[in-house]
Amino acid sequence: MDKTYSPTDIEERIYRHWEQEGLFAPIGDGPSYCIVIPPPNVTGTLHMGHAFQDTIMDALTRFHRMSGDRTLWQPGMDHAGIATQMVVERQLNAERLTRHELGRESFEKRVWQWKEQSGGTIARQMRRLGASVDWSRDRFTMDPGMSAAVQEAFVRLHEEGLIYRGKRLVNWDPVLKTALSDLEVLSDEEDGNLWHIRYPLADGSGHLTVATTRPETMLGDTAVAVHPDDERFRHLVGLHIALPLCAREIPVIADAYVDPAFGSGCVKITPAHDFNDYEVGQRHGLPLINVLTADAVIGNAAPERYRGLDRFEARKRVVADLEAAGLLEKIEAHHLMIPRGDRSGAVVEPWLTDQWYVRIEPLAAPAVRAVEEGRIRFVPANWDRTYFEWMRNIRDWCISRQLWWGHRIPAWYGPDGAVYVGRSEAEIRKRHGIAPGVALRQDEDVLDTWFSSALWPFSTMGWPDETRELRSFYPTSVLVTGFDIIFFWVARMIMMGLKFTGEVPFREVYVHGLIRDNEGQKMSKSKGNVLDQLDIVDGITLDALVAKRTSGLMQPKLAPAIAKATRKQYPEGISAYGTDALRFTFASLATQSRDLRFDLGRVEGYRNFCNKLWNASRYVLMATEADGGDGAETLSLADRWVRSRLDAATLAVRDGFSQYRFDLAAQAVYEFTWYEFCDWYLEFSKPVLQSTDSTADERRGTRRTLIFVLEALLRLLHPLMPFITEEIWHRVGPLAGKSGDSIMRQPYPAAEPGAADPRLDLEMRWVMDFILGIRRIRGELDIAPSLKLSILLQDASAEDLARHDRNAASIRRLAGVGEARALAAGETAPQAAAALLGSMNILVPMAGLIDVDAELERLGKRRNKLEQELARATAKLGNENFVRNAPVEVVAQELARVEEFKRELAQLADQLKRVASLR
Repeated sequence: MDKTYSPTDIEERIYRHWEQEGLFAPIGDGPSYCIVIPPPNVTGTLHMGHAFQDTIMDALTRFHRMSGDRTLWQPGMDHAGIATQMVVERQLNAERLTRHELGRESFEKRVWQWKEQSGGTIARQMRRLGASVDWSRDRFTMDPGMSAAVQEAFVRLHEEGLIYRGKRLVNWDPVLKTALSDLEVLSDEEDGNLWHIRYPLADGSGHLTVATTRPETMLGDTAVAVHPDDERFRHLVGLHIALPLCAREIPVIADAYVDPAFGSGCVKITPAHDFNDYEVGQRHGLPLINVLTADAVIGNAAPERYRGLDRFEARKRVVADLEAAGLLEKIEAHHLMIPRGDRSGAVVEPWLTDQWYVRIEPLAAPAVRAVEEGRIRFVPANWDRTYFEWMRNIRDWCISRQLWWGHRIPAWYGPDGAVYVGRSEAEIRKRHGIAPGVALRQDEDVLDTWFSSALWPFSTMGWPDETRELRSFYPTSVLVTGFDIIFFWVARMIMMGLKFTGEVPFREVYVHGLIRDNEGQKMSKSKGNVLDQLDIVDGITLDALVAKRTSGLMQPKLAPAIAKATRKQYPEGISAYGTDALRFTFASLATQSRDLRFDLGRVEGYRNFCNKLWNASRYVLMATEADGGDGAETLSLADRWVRSRLDAATLAVRDGFSQYRFDLAAQAVYEFTWYEFCDWYLEFSKPVLQSTDSTADERRGTRRTLIFVLEALLRLLHPLMPFITEEIWHRVGPLAGKSGDSIMRQPYPAAEPGAADPRLDLEMRWVMDFILGIRRIRGELDIAPSLKLSILLQDASAEDLARHDRNAASIRRLAGVGEARALAAGETAPQAAAALLGSMNILVPMAGLIDVDAELERLGKRRNKLEQELARATAKLGNENFVRNAPVEVVAQELARVEEFKRELAQLADQLKRVASLR
């Protein structure tokens, strides 16, 4: 093995080997285990959330593959209708073209070209992260087979009356001119106004005051509502309002939707431009007056003087006219939630338009029962409450989008306006007897991306055909997903899976948190805190990182601040940490928290862990070059103990995987590797292998234990750190009698409950504490490690003495002990430093070891220096100008220095007291 671990030298080579040998395909006759990947959008590159999620799925896949299951991780990508169309339209705009100038067919060809480029980037990223998906089964939601499944699902649902076309309110993006799903709408609090408007009663007896944040929509008002129990207005219910600026009257109605405590207690009702108002309108049979066009311009349903005005220009005109008429009572500053399209950034309008809908209630009821009956289990379990709450308040699903990229709706219109739904125009003509000369026009709209995604678990297996894969791997085993799309994707997959297959799409849903930056902030381009996982794996220079973060900003003015912050945070750029360090970091973050804070410091720590494993493996290989043949073996206490601890770690890691607690699995294997195997056992092995006092059987037992434990440890670690374990295993495996072309085809370590021996732990803990006690004395008194110490055992029990004698060789070597004896009864202890172990004192006589006066002088000088540093730091913090003007992080750093000085001074006081007692 090379002296130093270099991930860039091994990772791509190893992945090529895995893929060329077809090692990711399902094999064997074990139980089926399947994960379908949440298909990433084809629009760009994988973000840190994808990398985290893929790490979890790959770890599960490798774990079950090694456990003997016939394992499939199904890959694929989503066509991402709006996002992809926007990317390609921006490219066309740069060429001074529009999609309309290009035409639909040519535009779709351009999108396919972009898909090939972008999809290749995503696949390269996944390979670089070690994703062991079965690439031979890669799917894309617009592939012919997938498109046929989407078409089949639409037709079947329509035939059962579960898909219909109707005029209802949708989230409308006036820039993209399409309906949006709730997931595609981002609402943030912004500054606005609350206009209080007088609505005169038609009989001239007074007025009602209503408050609105969107005065332009009053042009479409069809009622004013009050609460039925509000005594202030109860007598007005049934009367009419002379709607300002409009030559019509609207009724005063009573509805429990109104909050009497908000504003005046009177609410304008605009059913065509507000979702809540729409529901009120449906209850009271109010007309729907749509005053906006698809461009968010005032349309013909409004009074003529406002027609053709942009909605925000119309707002100014309406407010001015109200003020001129004496009907504007007051204007208040108001914070409100503004919905914007996540792609265009445009303010979204609730807009009345003809769209296709899925009648959702008949599909939702079976999906609720599936979770209630335990056929699907959420992990953590509390997420089922969120699922139930949404499913029991679900509304019909708008599935049409006014785009060109996507699955075109399989509906055709005849000259008379009749609508025909079918798998093809030919099928429709045959079924309905429509002559070839009768022109049919296919619906221009495409389906919501989430419609095809809802079919993903079974459409990827070949549905609607009854394929071998569908029989073998459906229902799938687990869905790994973030909590933010439980409603939009998870619930819809459950509904569609039950509808079309009669089975749930997956047995379990593991819901994980979302990756945030180290301060808990969402990673976003505008915040300048986005990290590319491959920059962590392969490293990136500072200049390249700054360029990446500041290019393509929606708000270019943010670039200087982002550049400055990046240079401050990463003055040397980002080092190359390798895939395994990043993956182990993700595993350690996989707690049950909603927000997972990512810190590069942790990646650096786990890169050190990789180095530790690499160096330990080099030692094992060098120490076992002469294995001593096939003779008998004698296992030392340390040999038996480390095997026992391996069993305990194996049980803990397996339990972590079974409970989806990847953080606990990572912690268990990390602690065993670093502290028990590397820090302790390897040190215990050295006296046995290097001492002439050891027998051949003892040396053979230790060499075999080194190989046995390391080989098993590599298999234990493999699902989380696949590359380094593969590289090392090819050298260690043959020494352990293992053969094969990859560690992933080896069985995952197993241990019986209770296999770990607590008696071994007790004995080894005693020995380790003995060694640590002597090492602490050395450190505190600055005694050179090379100096052999004589020790006395005071108040030692018979068991203490027996344990010492059994482990004397290890203690002598690892603690640097020379002569050791027990104090006789009544014998006076000499002047000595002491370490307490249970009821026994380990004494190190000081005679001739240190010059007490010289040591006191050294410690005193150190104390004086620290006191001066503490006084300077305290004075700085006492300076109000410093605290007020210095950056927050500088003040925090100074506070931390003060605490560190205090801690060191406390330790020095203890050392001075201990040394002074030796006089």
